[in-house]
Amino acid sequence: MEGKPLWFAVAGVTVIAFVSLAMSAQQQSTSHQSKPMNSLFVIAPYKHQGTWVFDDPRVGLHQEPFVLGIDTMIDKMVAGVPNAENGFRAIFSAQEFPGAQTKLEWRRGETGGNWYYSDKFGMEGWLCPALFKYFPQAPGEIWVRVEELKR
Repeated sequence: MEGKPLWFAVAGVTVIAFVSLAMSAQQQSTSHQSKPMNSLFVIAPYKHQGTWVFDDPRVGLHQEPFVLGIDTMIDKMVAGVPNAENGFRAIFSAQEFPGAQTKLEWRRGETGGNWYYSDKFGMEGWLCPALFKYFPQAPGEIWVRVEELKR
């Protein structure tokens, strides 16, 4: 009978740990599937001193540059957009949306930013940590549409 209280204690702790683990997994699964309040974002990139940049005062960005391959992808995306150097509209989301033209697939993180691959262009590009102004974590996919900026 002396071993019985110890057995009950071990069984109780095991059950509590299992229930806690199951609840934690449920919360992670649910929170991972939740979508941000604003699932479409719009910026208006333009060329400044030969580099694609954008401003978004809403999140504290001014002349934020696109570099390391993303700039080349933008050149290809806007090839048919009139006066793109003076500004174009870029709509992007972590979810596919009607009219999306390009899909970027996450490859790996590096130095605070993230590398994405475009099958359409057969190349990678690096998105700097400003990505986290729009997403709480690097999305597995980023869908993009570019169009003329109507003024």
